[in-house]
Amino acid sequence: MEATAIPRLARAHMGSALAVTALLLPFGACGLARTGAVPEGTPVVLALLSVIIGFVLLPALCEERAPFRHSSSHLTAHTLTGQRSVDLNRIATVRLLTNFSYGGVSRTVVVRDSHGVRLGITTERSRRKLRRAIEKADANAARGVPAPRVSRAARAYLAPAPGPGLVGHTVLAFLLMTVPVSLYVCVVLRLGGQ
Repeated sequence: MEATAIPRLARAHMGSALAVTALLLPFGACGLARTGAVPEGTPVVLALLSVIIGFVLLPALCEERAPFRHSSSHLTAHTLTGQRSVDLNRIATVRLLTNFSYGGVSRTVVVRDSHGVRLGITTERSRRKLRRAIEKADANAARGVPAPRVSRAARAYLAPAPGPGLVGHTVLAFLLMTVPVSLYVCVVLRLGGQ
């Protein structure tokens, strides 16, 4: 592992910790509202802001942004938490992350290598590079080398012609996004006395 990878991982963990802290902030505000230290509506306002920050920012922390660098064995890109470089010869997991917005559905392929570095792949060029690395790893698995864990949805999305297998994943992703957000807001409203 390169010497600069540890500070990069620390920055990535710090970004995740900040997003989780933002999600927990309204619960602290509920306690302060009960003591009268802050106005009663503060937890609700913080909850709405926290949903935006936590549920939108958290997945975006590892997404690739320009400039990109590709080599035969690495994908390197800038992210919100700094530069990340994933070793394509040591892929551990690949999964598909689906988000929803007013513009429609956006998909990010999140690849993690054996060093623990995660990178969210968003460009076609990076997806092609990752697809070739997975095919190589699958070929090596036939010779007894452990293959990376690639989710069914990620395989379907990375295929040259994505098939209908993404429909089920999209519906499940929508439910897994809306149900926790709704429960989170309901709990904050209940604790806030609204």
